[in-house]
Amino acid sequence: MHRPLAIAVLLVTLSVSTVPDAKSAAKPAPVARPAKPTVAVFAGGCFWCMETQFEGVPGVTSVISGYTGGHKANPTYEEVCAHTTGHYESIQVTFDPARITYAELLERFWHGIDPTQADGQFCDIGKQYRSAIFVHDEAQRRAALSILAARRRLRSQYSRL
Repeated sequence: MHRPLAIAVLLVTLSVSTVPDAKSAAKPAPVARPAKPTVAVFAGGCFWCMETQFEGVPGVTSVISGYTGGHKANPTYEEVCAHTTGHYESIQVTFDPARITYAELLERFWHGIDPTQADGQFCDIGKQYRSAIFVHDEAQRRAALSILAARRRLRSQYSRL
């Protein structure tokens, strides 16, 4: 019996708007700066195991473990393990998009999870160990949905063998 893919794609949109004032309109255009660091957030089992997939990767500047996706602010480890917060164990990957793309990070994420396991990852079982991609903008959402669709097509081909 085949189980459906367990990966969830959640959207968290951050919006920032600026309104130019009269002083800034008269200023010359700023000199181009390198791309600012960007953030990706993934959940895929134990966050310490997920950290190792991204640490030391060229273009990745930091990897931080934590909890996200739940309803309780600042949950403790015990609360998350008791399944009372709705949180996932997750990692925040800060990266330089001039050196590594979000799509490349998604491929690395997919390489380290079992998307058919709905109740955790590998020997880590529980709601806090489910897989998810938390997106920060529309471009990340489109990239995540694209790779999800490609993985589903691939899985469909293998299930016919």
